[in-house]
Amino acid sequence: MDSRRRRPVAGCPEAGASGGRRAPAKDNDAISPGENLRMDVTDSLAAGRQRVIGFADVVRIPMRRWRLVLAVTGAVLLATLAYLLFFPATYTATTVVVLRPVVTDPFTYPSSGADRVINMTAETGVATGNQVIDTTARALGRDADDVRDALSVEVPSGGQVLRFMYADSTAVSAVTGANAAAETYLRVRESDYQQQRESLLRSYDSTMQQVTDQRKTAQKGLPGSGAGSSSTTPRTQAMLDQVSALNDQIAELANQRAKIASADLTPGVVTAAAREPVPSSHDAALLFIAGALLGGALLGTITAHAREAMDRRVRSTEQAADLTAAPALGVVRSARQNHGDTAASDARYVSLAVLRWAQRHPGRPLVVLSERDDEGRTMVSGNLAAALAEAGQHVRLAALPDRHDELRRILFAAQTRTPPRHGPAQGPGSRPKPWPATEAATETRINGSSHGSTVHRGTVASAGGASGTYGEARLRVGPDSDPDATVVMEAPPRQPPVLSPPEPEPPRRPGDGAVPIGDGEVLLCDLDETSGDGTVLVDAPPSATDARGVRAALSGEVLLVVARDRTRHRDLTRLIERLRSAGVRTAGFVLTGGRHA
Repeated sequence: MDSRRRRPVAGCPEAGASGGRRAPAKDNDAISPGENLRMDVTDSLAAGRQRVIGFADVVRIPMRRWRLVLAVTGAVLLATLAYLLFFPATYTATTVVVLRPVVTDPFTYPSSGADRVINMTAETGVATGNQVIDTTARALGRDADDVRDALSVEVPSGGQVLRFMYADSTAVSAVTGANAAAETYLRVRESDYQQQRESLLRSYDSTMQQVTDQRKTAQKGLPGSGAGSSSTTPRTQAMLDQVSALNDQIAELANQRAKIASADLTPGVVTAAAREPVPSSHDAALLFIAGALLGGALLGTITAHAREAMDRRVRSTEQAADLTAAPALGVVRSARQNHGDTAASDARYVSLAVLRWAQRHPGRPLVVLSERDDEGRTMVSGNLAAALAEAGQHVRLAALPDRHDELRRILFAAQTRTPPRHGPAQGPGSRPKPWPATEAATETRINGSSHGSTVHRGTVASAGGASGTYGEARLRVGPDSDPDATVVMEAPPRQPPVLSPPEPEPPRRPGDGAVPIGDGEVLLCDLDETSGDGTVLVDAPPSATDARGVRAALSGEVLLVVARDRTRHRDLTRLIERLRSAGVRTAGFVLTGGRHA
């Protein structure tokens, strides 16, 4: 053998010496069929078949998981109905108070316009403070904590307005609470302003008393009126000026005190008192229900997408081809009720590819394998074996004993649809079944003959006038009849046939040999009995729990069964990795499920 045509194969010393790398093939190199080049090609093809997810895929996910979407929507709707039915309605009354600036000391503001500014943040704090809450609670006869929870104050943007909102179980109590809180706030603020004014007035009175005392002291130092003098001394003039200044100061203080005492201390007015009717939390029940439906559907869609991301499943033939890197041999739909022949019809198309494979690999078993036991593997095996038998193949179907009953049901159903086209085998000495007699005898006369002779069907009349039979017809021939005369068949009225019930078919026992279907037959056997003539089909146990299926495929190839909307991506990927690590080749895959799944 020429050294130029030698190629290193896995396990040979040449491969180990080169570090496990395969030498580049030349044009005249012969590629050994044992080399595992298929995996590299399919991996590159699978990587090139990546599909962009579009809007249809986004919509299809919640449609496939409609049960989850419906469950989430129903839960949200039930929660909304429970809220509307079992939780009491809450009535909320609103009282609007317009504030006005109150100035208790107008002579202390540094600039003009400062007396028209109201700190709304401070007013909100006062409205929700302990003094207002406690006073309102005493007025309503309720607990202060309950009033604090029921009362809320809002400040509209850009205005000097307070909105007192009070929530209660009845409309009357809500109206009373809102109005009481607003009135209490106004009284508390007015009381605060009065206290400030009284403090200022006391301060002015104290200052005026001090100035008055100074004036009295200065007046005592003036000379009496009896001491006549034509001229006033400088000291006396100074004391007179001091007394005059003190009088002016007292007058100014008295004027300011009068202004402070006459100031309006009203903090605000109620412009919109609360009154019935007031809105409740159950007024928009229909809107709540509509919102629950829409919100539940949206939440269910999000949940479906999250579930799909965590538990991805095979949805189409393209996804299965990308994961398995194997060709698709067909789709076998699940049979239900009136669609019992759908699986058999689909299996006929799959059998075409299997027939080509069986012709190229005679004697090698084809192992039907799946990851789990609920993916329709036995259905595919039974219908595929029946389809091969209809095509004239002698199929040896190996399966676990607990699967034989289900497989027999599938095979007997296929036998009913496609009866055997050949009868039972006949030996060399066997003869055909005689023709059954179902009609009365028919009399036939030869023209010109007497009525005394009768010829039956199946015999020939003698020339001397002897009678014979031919089947069921009787011919009566006279001795003087012309042998060249025309024979006229004259039959009497027919008698009604007597129908007898058909012979019952002997009961078929489960262990009786092969099941003939069409031009072929299917022989059920145990899982270990895979050697024999014809096409060998193995219904392997699920690979997740039993490794005998992969072991049986070492001498043949694997036909994967992938269930639409049921087989998980991670399970199928794990199965493919196990097959590749064991060196098992995959002939293709069959997708189960579909419209009737």
